[in-house]
Amino acid sequence: MTPTLVRQHRPGAGSASRVDPGARARDWSEIQERMLVPLYEAVYERLEVGPHTRLLGLGCGSGLALLMAASRGAAVTGVDHSSSERLALARERLLPETRGKRARGGIRLVGGTPADATTPGYTLVTAFEPIGCLAGDSEGVGELLASATPLAERGASVVLAGWGPAERCATTSVLRVATKLADPLRGTGGWRSALRDDLEEVAQRAGLKPDGSGRVACPFGYADTHSAVRGLLSTGLFDAAISATDPVQVDKELTEALHPHRRRDGTVWMPNVFRYLIARTP
Repeated sequence: MTPTLVRQHRPGAGSASRVDPGARARDWSEIQERMLVPLYEAVYERLEVGPHTRLLGLGCGSGLALLMAASRGAAVTGVDHSSSERLALARERLLPETRGKRARGGIRLVGGTPADATTPGYTLVTAFEPIGCLAGDSEGVGELLASATPLAERGASVVLAGWGPAERCATTSVLRVATKLADPLRGTGGWRSALRDDLEEVAQRAGLKPDGSGRVACPFGYADTHSAVRGLLSTGLFDAAISATDPVQVDKELTEALHPHRRRDGTVWMPNVFRYLIARTP
């Protein structure tokens, strides 16, 4: 599926103002999250997600990946402790519209750690938040997996996601703004280029056995530069840069970095490739 170009939803809501967690979560839900739909679809198709699937989604955010799995008949449990605002949006998205299906498929959302999702016997665990761009992000995923895998069946599938090679991701040049602004003296910061074995190393540390991988094209498409800035800021990859400088400076340099990706009609288009790894629980 090709991501839909997104129109501005709240005119005048500029990212140069003080960071608002609620607005950030809405920008993620309305603009950015759908850019990863091709990744979700590829994984669900390959693993034949359906009524037989009991899925535990780690870092479920505002719940789009869960919604797609539930639409296939899967019983889904989403866990997120990093953003109560995103989880609130997931409840709005999933629970009101699916009450009639809950007894059949089952939908649960948990604000906490995987240990709080105590229903055992999951057949699929997903960690779709792409790793490989923030220093230390793989350690965070490892901790989640350590809590989650005991709840999964033996031989259950565990899916990790990450950014593809920098040369295959047009967004890389834009993300470098975060590095430059976060630490201008050394040119280093929170963001880093993804490494080839990031996913495999996380799986091995968690005691999981790799069992296949794939690459998926996930282009980032936006209706205009303003929407692109809002969407990218919602990822959190620029937070260190905002802390080191200020939102106005980050907005300015991010807008300039997006200029080469702006097309004649004003839309912004950046082809990217994401990786996923399928591993198995012991």
